[in-house]
Amino acid sequence: MRFSLIMATRGRTGEVAEFLDSLLAQGRADAEAIVVDQNGDDRLAPTVARYADRLPLAWHRSDRANACHARNLGLAHARGEIVGFPDDDCLYPPGVLARVDAAFAADPALHVLTGPAASLEGGLGSGRWRSHGGPITPANAWTSVIEFNLFLRRETALALGGFDERLGPGTPFGSAEGNDLVLRAVSAGRKAVYDPELRVAHPDKRMTSAAAERARLYGTGLGFVLRRHRVPPSVWLPFFVRPLGGAVLGATRGDAVAVRHHVGSLRGRWAGFTAPGSAEGLPLPPLSDRSA
Repeated sequence: MRFSLIMATRGRTGEVAEFLDSLLAQGRADAEAIVVDQNGDDRLAPTVARYADRLPLAWHRSDRANACHARNLGLAHARGEIVGFPDDDCLYPPGVLARVDAAFAADPALHVLTGPAASLEGGLGSGRWRSHGGPITPANAWTSVIEFNLFLRRETALALGGFDERLGPGTPFGSAEGNDLVLRAVSAGRKAVYDPELRVAHPDKRMTSAAAERARLYGTGLGFVLRRHRVPPSVWLPFFVRPLGGAVLGATRGDAVAVRHHVGSLRGRWAGFTAPGSAEGLPLPPLSDRSA
């Protein structure tokens, strides 16, 4: 098996089916989907049954509403040489897995490959993205990583202990778990590369009321991970200056959603950056391989 695509899901059904359709459209028989279901009911059972004879598909249940726990559960059962972590509302455009496969085949030293978010309507999605590809470093990881467009060699992901389950959706530090994983790989001497043409489609949620509600939670995760990896002020300071400027600009325009979003981001980032214990528990213990 070349690929294991591990999806942590909760609360969605139709979007899961749409992703599986996009996976089928890759035209590969060497890609398995691992769905880790955090729902308290059987809403996904019909979807799993509909696709079970169309592609390699494993369905695991988790009673913890914690995305990183679900991803690690799937990772432990993965059989593929390369693992990815699609969101339950993203889509793989045609040729994505072929591009990933070619990159890893061409460079045996490559351990981590990332790309930006693409909007379903075309162009780049939410977030700030590097325009040029190349190695990922502690200075540029913040514009190079999103969890649903993150691919690693499986043995590397296992050796690093997978995702830190204290981060991400379902925790008080609701984002930046992918940045943390990639930077732990870089710190361990593993080559990580960003490819701006490797794009995964995802709903664009910037500057919506829903995004404004989540801004503080997401900001807390970012601030915590910035502090954890001890980046210099030249790296972390702009993450506090930009939302402050955005809030002022939003206020002058009478844009209440923008003000709420930027103020929430600023407050969350500061709370995460000043939270104690950012370096505790590192390095993570390796994950056990349960795929046999």
